Amino acid sequence: MSSARTGSNSAAKTTRGVVFMHCCPSALAPHVEWALAGVLARPARLEWVGQPAAPQHLRAEVAWSGPVGTAAAIAAALRAWPMLVFEITEDGTAITDGERLAYVPGRGFHRSAVSANGDVIVGEERLRGLLSRARTVEEYRHGLTELLGSAWDAELEPYRAGGDGAPVTLLHSAG
Repeated sequence: MSSARTGSNSAAKTTRGVVFMHCCPSALAPHVEWALAGVLARPARLEWVGQPAAPQHLRAEVAWSGPVGTAAAIAAALRAWPMLVFEITEDGTAITDGERLAYVPGRGFHRSAVSANGDVIVGEERLRGLLSRARTVEEYRHGLTELLGSAWDAELEPYRAGGDGAPVTLLHSAG
């Protein structure tokens, strides 16, 4: 295998994304930083600010870079604290789709494939499954809103507004 080809494959295995920690109790902020540091294998110091949508709670935005799959690893690490509200994005590469993982307490996780322009991508097999299950137009409409993550977006929107103009911390994986 040529070195140019190896370099190309290596570059395609690295991506970047953002963690939007929308709502975090202040006592958990150090634990979130430790969880991020554990995934990225380097210290993570976030710039926390108040979350207007949830007084007494904090928010932070963290841009990261690392191997493909880092978004899922971060989500798994944050799963330990079910009271957090967050979104994690991972940019697509030449060989992978992008994705967005959203977590809302009481609703759980929603994971979406995302196109380069940020649109949610719903795969053919998921649409065919919905078509085979839905018995009415209303069931189809409800199923489609579930596939798109509309309920998560509706719950996240007030928290997202709190991030307008907020500082962003940059983190890179050591690996």
